[in-house]
Amino acid sequence: MAKLKIGDIVEINTAKGFSYAQYAHKHKQYGVLLRVFGKFFESRPDSFNDLVSEQPVFMCFFPLNAAVGQRIVSIVDNVALPSDAKKFPTFRAGIVDPAAQKVGVWWLWDGENEWRIGQLAAEQRHLSIRGVWNDTLLIERIESGWTPETDPT
Repeated sequence: MAKLKIGDIVEINTAKGFSYAQYAHKHKQYGVLLRVFGKFFESRPDSFNDLVSEQPVFMCFFPLNAAVGQRIVSIVDNVALPSDAKKFPTFRAGIVDPAAQKVGVWWLWDGENEWRIGQLAAEQRHLSIRGVWNDTLLIERIESGWTPETDPT
């Protein structure tokens, strides 16, 4: 298996067609960070330049080495990250209160530091939620059109 590289384009087979993500960063604790795009394709595009220039629907950490090794996903190209994607993004994180099914206190995290903010401001709802996802959750969220803004927590 070839060594994975920043910029690799990940092909994800879903029930709605092919979807794509881009390997954007590697974090020492969480691993590979994917920029996940929400479009579906009947066949592989000839170029991914236009797709990666768009804002991703969400970002998540994903065990890419294992998924490629098990042929769950495929690396189909490598495209340079757009300039706005080169900086590690800020995520939101919190613990869901089982009784309320909501996060009571949110924290923001920039890959190194974490700080408490309490409730999310409207402009913070678009921030991806920190977590490592398996292929089942990744595909489920892509197929359902899930976004951080629509997450019920």
